[in-house]
Amino acid sequence: MNIVANPVTEANQTVYLKDYQKPSFLVDTVDLNIQVYADYTKVSSILSMQRQTAGDLVLLGRDLELQSIKINGVALDAAEYQLDSEQICIKNAPDIAKVEIEVIIHPESNTMLEGLYQAGDLFVTQNEPEGFRKITYYPDRPDVLSVFTTRVEADKKYPVLLANGNLLETGEVGAERHFAIWEDPTHKPSYLFACVIGDLAVLKDHYVTSEGRNVALEIYAIEKDIPKCQIAMNALKHSMRWDEEHYGRPYDLDNYMIVAVSQFNMGAMENKGLNIFNTSCVLADEEYTTDAAIMRVQSVIAHEYFHNWTGNRITCRDWFQLCLKEGLTVYRDQSFSEDLQSAAVQRIDDVEVLKAHQFPEDSGPLSHPPRPDHFVEINNFYTATVYEKGAEINRMMATLLGKEKFRQGTDEYFRRHDGQAVTVEDWISSLSAGSGVDLSAFLNWYNQPGTPKLTAHGEYDASTQRYRLSLEQSLKAHAKYPNLKDLPIPVALALFNPKTGEQYTLNCAALIENGVKDGVYLLDQQSAVIEFSGLSEQPVVSLLRNFSAPVNLEFNYSDAELAFLLQHETNGFNQWQATQTLLERILLEDHPAQIYIDAIKQTMPNVIAQDPLLASRLFDVASEGYLASRIDQDYQPEVVHEKREALLNALATALGEFCKETYLSLDVAAQADFSQAMGVRALKNIMLSLMARQGDHQVFDLAHTQYQDSSNMSERVGALKVLVWNDAPQAEQALQDFYHRYSDEALALDQWFMIQAAHPKATAERIAYLTSHADYDLGTPNRIRSVSGGLNANPINMWSFGVAHFIDLAKYLDEKNPIVGARLLQQLSRWYSLAEPQRSQTQSALQALHAQVKSKNVVETLNSMLAV
Repeated sequence: MNIVANPVTEANQTVYLKDYQKPSFLVDTVDLNIQVYADYTKVSSILSMQRQTAGDLVLLGRDLELQSIKINGVALDAAEYQLDSEQICIKNAPDIAKVEIEVIIHPESNTMLEGLYQAGDLFVTQNEPEGFRKITYYPDRPDVLSVFTTRVEADKKYPVLLANGNLLETGEVGAERHFAIWEDPTHKPSYLFACVIGDLAVLKDHYVTSEGRNVALEIYAIEKDIPKCQIAMNALKHSMRWDEEHYGRPYDLDNYMIVAVSQFNMGAMENKGLNIFNTSCVLADEEYTTDAAIMRVQSVIAHEYFHNWTGNRITCRDWFQLCLKEGLTVYRDQSFSEDLQSAAVQRIDDVEVLKAHQFPEDSGPLSHPPRPDHFVEINNFYTATVYEKGAEINRMMATLLGKEKFRQGTDEYFRRHDGQAVTVEDWISSLSAGSGVDLSAFLNWYNQPGTPKLTAHGEYDASTQRYRLSLEQSLKAHAKYPNLKDLPIPVALALFNPKTGEQYTLNCAALIENGVKDGVYLLDQQSAVIEFSGLSEQPVVSLLRNFSAPVNLEFNYSDAELAFLLQHETNGFNQWQATQTLLERILLEDHPAQIYIDAIKQTMPNVIAQDPLLASRLFDVASEGYLASRIDQDYQPEVVHEKREALLNALATALGEFCKETYLSLDVAAQADFSQAMGVRALKNIMLSLMARQGDHQVFDLAHTQYQDSSNMSERVGALKVLVWNDAPQAEQALQDFYHRYSDEALALDQWFMIQAAHPKATAERIAYLTSHADYDLGTPNRIRSVSGGLNANPINMWSFGVAHFIDLAKYLDEKNPIVGARLLQQLSRWYSLAEPQRSQTQSALQALHAQVKSKNVVETLNSMLAV
């Protein structure tokens, strides 16, 4: 029988953390039979269930065609259960229930890329957070852990049939079809279930764990992309060794598989033993992908592997705890990435992401705690606050504890909770017990929104050679969270002698030295005063070294002191941070630029000689988008653009021949490893872009030569940007050449779209040309983001014709792919900061959109954005 669900469940119902209740039934084992046909897929399931608490037996399901349902071998008729668009509810179910269900689903028409869907010739799953309910009826929540056995059947034109765990059996079904049976021996929630059906090639390797287990490693991709999987394979083996060495966590299955998929909403997914990756996060090759993309691949490979312990073997009790698994795992992958390049540059890169995305989120209408207390659509909370701020909370605790005690705390966490679904409280309790340090105050970081402001003030007494540092924390009032509490803020600091540039040895009883390099003071109340003695000169203070806490620092630095830190600070991150603070003053407060330019000229030769990658980061000038996030009202994109352009032009003029001399002196081939070569390439591209600002059109010849002669994508893209963004005579020819070179390389072609969309003088007509191009595909999130991300890079364009672009996308994707639609719409979340008339115009456009959309994802996002 074919039963059509009656839509009686309230689709936009708010879910609250305070209402959490244990599931009435647990699932001991799951047997799935997934049979894929051209125009439908049949899913049969057998759930061995037992009662845990009083209550109905509830199985969640969405967009399913129910064919039959049995309990303990007896078919149920329609009067014995309630069915609506979200669930089956069975009252008076027996305490021990063998539930057999058969449904029909349609992956071939599933455009939301959630559940089981078809991507080209590939069938693939994405089940986090609530996709499994689109495959079959099930208690689809993370605190229901079960052992899955999966039979996958399909036409033989799909030779690859994968699921979680170990392969038990393969065989034929008649002449045209075949099957494979997989068993995952570990208990896992349904969001970690995965299967893949398609025609793929495979790169194979192996890894022997510290326990002696020989693990088969396999990365699946289309045939032509297999050579681009070697970097990912090397990163996987590096990750496995790193997790053993740093956390004592060996891998637990006999195989580990990764599948590269072009149509994928996320970056990657950590399904137990069968990771599914967006191609952009697994395919890497210096000829086809940039250095930044290669670094991202290695980081994401590590992230998903690290989830095996922090996310899979220990998972979340409920989706409010998402920051537990993601924040901890992001911190772990950031630490891993510090081994791949200089630790200072890795920290700079991580904080740049935090400040560009999470800080604006925290200060706008989408602000929420790392652990939210309510949601309508959980997909809307895969945010920078959950991931990046969640990582910073873990970093603060690790900084405070030091390496040894943090490891003791994580060991206790794994000992207590392996195989369980847990909460943030469980994590803090384990970390505290294992380390012997009470960290319960850090729960406040998880439970309240907003970026704290840390105000500091220093006073020096020459007669006693003492320096008093006053610290005070404050949080901006939040309408939904009126009772904000003081937070524990680790303040890593150093003092420098302004005459010699040398770092003072800190002499302060209040300072904690728990094995960390920098002195760390824990501000755990509203205000405090720290006193230092034995200082012969009034010191220059470096605060929040290595960004020891995610706060906005206000300190009465003079511009000269910031320039001093740019030149003398021994912590590479704080050298960069001093530069950024000075630049913000120049661009947002109209401070004179000369002191910055002079400091850069004096500092750069030494830094370039020692660390070209760090030198490239010290040339960072905050993007117009980030500068906009620092303006709460009457923001005028044109004004910020003009100021930033004037500064960059002045810097280019002041550096003069230095740029060309540096460019010509940099030799990529002479570098010992990828990290050093990456730094040289980054610096070459910066010198090239600054030379283009000097008015010497010979630079276009240099750029064109670099474009033509290099086999490295970072160099080629760097040169192409200089040509295109400066409307060089060679620009159009280079664009055509790039397109023809890479027309069959999707990730490279994304760069072609992005470079044109990000042109500072791009027009609405150019964006329309790109979005109507034959290679533009609204079914592929990477391609959508290549144009939208490029457009978003230039706020003048973004807040003029770009508003209609993002609203039209949200309107279209509201039905087709609301997860991506809602995320793209968030680019307009700071509309309220605009000056008139753009503010009212954008507000009206958003209000008009509200009446035209219906998905929970887009509606909840709009409601939050308009509640200003």
